Amino acid sequence: MYIDEIVVGQSATLERAVTQEVINSFADASGDHNPVHVDPAFAAGTMFKTTIAHGMLSAAYISAVLGTQLPGPGAIYMAQSLKFRAPVRPGDKVVTICTVKEIVREKKRVVLDTVCKVGDTVVLEGEATMLVQPKPKQA
Repeated sequence: MYIDEIVVGQSATLERAVTQEVINSFADASGDHNPVHVDPAFAAGTMFKTTIAHGMLSAAYISAVLGTQLPGPGAIYMAQSLKFRAPVRPGDKVVTICTVKEIVREKKRVVLDTVCKVGDTVVLEGEATMLVQPKPKQA
């Protein structure tokens, strides 16, 4: 999308099932093999009682929405704030919602509220700033 096509309040969503296999693949891709993520025996002794997904896995779902849907291909990530609110466990379905909060056309910026939920529980929230080009002028 071009910045000219985006409106405040516009949103896009993505749903992803989180499995232990997804968590393990993320651990391999990121290099973060913290046992709270990948070792069920270790995780059983923690406050979570089971393995939990990396917080950045949920953040990656935000990136997927921004890069493929809204604003979509060609948009450039400039900033992202993240607040981790609750754990994501194997078997959870994460619903990611990105909603346009502000458009700064003169700077080609779009600011979006970013939220990940499991059921009614917010597991991650934040704000993203994207660089989005205007529609090219036709000759």
